[in-house]
Amino acid sequence: MKRRQLFAFAAGAAFVVAWSARAQANLPTVGYLSSNPPDIPVGKLADFKAGLGETGIVEDRDVVIDYRFANGNYNRLSAFTDELVKRSVEVIAASGMPAAAAAKSATTSIPIVFIVGVDPVANGLVERLKAPTRNVTGVTPVV
Repeated sequence: MKRRQLFAFAAGAAFVVAWSARAQANLPTVGYLSSNPPDIPVGKLADFKAGLGETGIVEDRDVVIDYRFANGNYNRLSAFTDELVKRSVEVIAASGMPAAAAAKSATTSIPIVFIVGVDPVANGLVERLKAPTRNVTGVTPVV
């Protein structure tokens, strides 16, 4: 399975679980938090959207996606995650280790699905990848 499919599937699964508990009158919101600009790494945002589409989730039809891009300015991530938590998003999709770490620091109740280019266990993001113990899970190409 491709990386984008894994990331989108994990985000979609967390979204479906969270969405089932919410009234369906309003579209649920996914917070997309990235450490980088929208075009770096090249294609990652497009892969995320395509992966959601492969699971049957279409932006603005099934879900609203609230985007936050730090553009490499990691000091902005804390404020961005606070905004997403206050907005009560159903899930946070975090792209990049700094974004994932900021999301983890901001909430213990909102599901967080990450894609990072480092070992998330060695970097303290999760205790293990196989079976999440808290609200944080995701994928990495390096483990």
